[in-house]
Formats: sequence, structure tokens, C-alpha cells
Amino acid sequence: MAAPTATVDLSAALITAPVPIGHWLAILPVAHCITLGAVLLMLRAYPRLQAWLAIPGLAALALIDAALLAKVAADGPLTMVMGRWLPPFGIAFTVDLLGALMAFTAALAALAGGIYALADIGESGRRYGFFPLLMLLMAGVTGAFLTGDIFNLYVWFEVLLISSFGLIILGSEREQIDGALKYAVLNLIATTLFLVGVGILYAAFGTLNMADIAAKAGDLRGTAPLMTLASLFLLAFGMKAAAFPVNFWLPAAYHTPRIVVSALFAGLLTKVGIYALIRVMVMLLPMERQELSLVIALAAAATIVVGALGALAENDIRRLFGYVVISGIGNMLAGVALGGLGGISGAVFYALHSMVLMTALYLAAGEIARRGGGFSLSALGGLYRQSGGFTALSLALFLAACGLPPFSGFWPKVILVKASLDLGVWWLAASILLGGFLTTIAFGRLFLLAYWRPAPIAPTPIALRPPGARWRTGLPLAALTALVVGFGILPEQLLALSQSAAAGLADPRAYLHSVFPEGRAP
Repeated sequence: MAAPTATVDLSAALITAPVPIGHWLAILPVAHCITLGAVLLMLRAYPRLQAWLAIPGLAALALIDAALLAKVAADGPLTMVMGRWLPPFGIAFTVDLLGALMAFTAALAALAGGIYALADIGESGRRYGFFPLLMLLMAGVTGAFLTGDIFNLYVWFEVLLISSFGLIILGSEREQIDGALKYAVLNLIATTLFLVGVGILYAAFGTLNMADIAAKAGDLRGTAPLMTLASLFLLAFGMKAAAFPVNFWLPAAYHTPRIVVSALFAGLLTKVGIYALIRVMVMLLPMERQELSLVIALAAAATIVVGALGALAENDIRRLFGYVVISGIGNMLAGVALGGLGGISGAVFYALHSMVLMTALYLAAGEIARRGGGFSLSALGGLYRQSGGFTALSLALFLAACGLPPFSGFWPKVILVKASLDLGVWWLAASILLGGFLTTIAFGRLFLLAYWRPAPIAPTPIALRPPGARWRTGLPLAALTALVVGFGILPEQLLALSQSAAAGLADPRAYLHSVFPEGRAP
């Protein structure tokens, strides 16, 4: 299909007024990550210095994202365009409440992972580029959350994929290479499908700017192949998020790298796929999402149950947590399928909760292995007698993953179940409750075997940290657990932000006005 044509005065598309200083916040997180990544790469020969520069850099990223979130929450969406070309001609970074929330939460998870890496990643791993790759990963993740251009979304997917390939093989062990191959093949297929969808979209709309697409979709609904586009994007982003039936790559890959890499992958990467799915299906193609809602709901129910059953059957803690990631993706998909303020806010709340929780769970898995001598449930035991404090932290995380009160996983499930029942989709509500029940059994089994029963044999601790570095593993785990508990006990603020983010997607007039102020619309 030929792209729409129009006579345009390009001189009128140039920005002549100065860009407000506050709008630079939209690109500052990405620029910060890329710059710091380049600096750390140049310091490859100084691994100790590299590590101690990366942690303040990650803390600065969290502060920048916090400032961005505060500005967007106070003033609404903001847009920064590249090259002084007005949209849709220039590439735009457009930040709304959803993108700012996701970016800030990702920065907190990355900061926790960076501190843990001081103990988990040795000098060899640092020389091979762990911290530069981590900063480039965060550039890709943050760029995907903040971009207002759908082709740029593809570009940031590529950035995070390339850096994740480097992280997953850090150590060059045979198991890591095998996991990286499975991870790479499925993600490259998904990326190809995404790129094909972007090509068809540009042919139909003549633009790649998300606000422009959202504004034009209603007029082109009778002529453009929008259902084809929606189906392509659903499949591509579903593969990246590890939704059923294209979820098998995740438990085969996430248990192979270093534990801090698994934690970052579980907390961040699948959420980028969910974010892209929410952005495209809810804001850009809402009518097509509604037409596909039954397909999405069936995929969501299957993802929840298959993930929970997989967790119940696993003996390796890392693979068990991988299936918990998959089950959580199903809950987010359920919100996308339901739509409306309840469904989307539930999906957003669950995504933010999962980013923190899954990062913490994998960090806890590293501590379990250090204390118990491995990741196999059949060989673990006696962890409660070793440390009551660590047992309490672990139990809080396990209960949050099951969706039990008073932890952060309880509230989004309540929202999603209520939204399902309000729409009469009782079987989707039942699948959410069944998934929580099966996950509770899986974590109960883990707790009884690894913590409560006596150790079958005297454990041989794994040296995950140097002597005297307990704070490097304990601090990030305790901080993330505190967030999980805090947002469970006091959920009002996060719930209000999630609802505002969902409202901004359902009615994107503020987003469009940020990109096309009065008198500048194409």
C-alpha cells in the first residue's frame, strides 16, 4: 500500500523557539546511560574503578528518572524532538506517566542489581564488560519506555538485545552458550516480526510518530490493514514477553547466566515487551485490541496456568522462578485483554510490582545457593536455622509472588479479578485465582524443602561474594523487599499513579497535545 502523500512546507516544520529546559529531562536518562557506558568501556583495564563509577552512575539514573516522573505527574506528558524538526518529521521522545513510571522502576531494579554485582561479578566478568553492557542495557530499556516513535522503539529493542546477548554469555560456559542460542533465536524472530509490522504501518500511515498514528487510526480504519498490524504486533511482543504458546525460551535461558544477570533479565526485559504491547494495542490500535480481546484473554489464561504448573514441577530454583515470570506475564496480558480503566491499571500495577519482585527473587536465589550450596531443591535444607532474617525476607517475597496480602502482588490481582467479573469473564478471573493457588503450592514446597527441613547433607557454600561484602548482597535484597512490603501495606499512591497512566492511554489527548501543540498539528 502506498504511503499517504501531502504537500508540506518543510520550513514550517523547523523548531524556531528554544526548547524548555524541563523537556531535556525526556532524553537525559538515555544520554546518561550511553555516555556512562562509553566511559566505562574506556576503563576496561581498570575493573575496580569501573565498578565504583557504575554504582553512582546508576544512582544518578534513578534520580534523573525520579525527577522526570515528578515533572510528568505534575505537568502532564512532555515531548523533546531531535534535530529541531517538529513531529512527525523529527524523531520524538514523548514521556507520559506510564513511560516515566516504568523507567523509574527499571532504574531502581538496575541500581539494586549493580550493587549486588559487586559481589557476584568478579574481575574477569568486569574486564569482559559487565558494567558497560549493563549501562547499554539500561539505555535500551529506558529508550523503549520514553520514545514517541515506533521505529525508534524497534531501535531501542535492538540496543537492549545486543547488550543482553553480551550479558547472557558472560563467563563463556557451555550452559550459557546453549541458553544464549535459544534466547537469541526466538527474540530475533520476534524482532523481525516487529520490523515487518513497522514497515506495513509506515506504508499505511505515512508516519512513525505514535501520536500521529493514534490521531490518524480512526480515519484509516476502513482502508488500512489494521487487524493485520495488530496481530503482528501481538505475536511479536507476546514472544518478547514470553506469553503462551511462545514462552518456552525463557525457562531454558534465564537460569544459565550469572544470577545478577538473570535478576535483571527477569525484572526488566519481559516488561519491555508488555509495555510495548500496552502502548500499541491500547493507545494506537484500541478497536483492534477490542476485536482481539478474546484471543488475548485465552493466551493470558493459558500463560498464567502453564507458568504456575511449570513452577510446581521444577526442582531448580532458577527455572522455578522463570516459570513464575511467565505466570506473571499472563496476569498482565489479562489486563490488556480486559481493557478499560480497571484492566489496564491492573496490568500497569502488576508490571511495576513484577519488576521489583522478580529482581529480588533472583537475588534471593543467589543467596540461597551461597548458603545452601546449590540451586537444586533436592539438595537444599536448613536455611531457616542459618538465618532467621534471610528467611523472613524470602517469605515476604514468596507471599508477594503468590499474590497474598499484605504484599504488593495482592492489589493488582484484586483489580484484575474485579475487572474480569465486572465484564462477566468469570473463567479469566478463575484462571488468575487458580494461578495464584498453584503458585502458592509451588512456593510452599520451596519453603518447606529449602528452609524448614533439616539439611540433607552439610552444604558446601558457593563463593558468590568476597569476605566482608555481606552488605553488597544484603542491601539490595532488603531494599527491594521493603518496596514489595511497603506498596502492599500502602498501595494508594501506586494505585493512583497506575490509574492515571491507564486513563492517559485510554484518552491520549494530553499525549497528542504534547506532541502537536495548538497550531502545529500536521
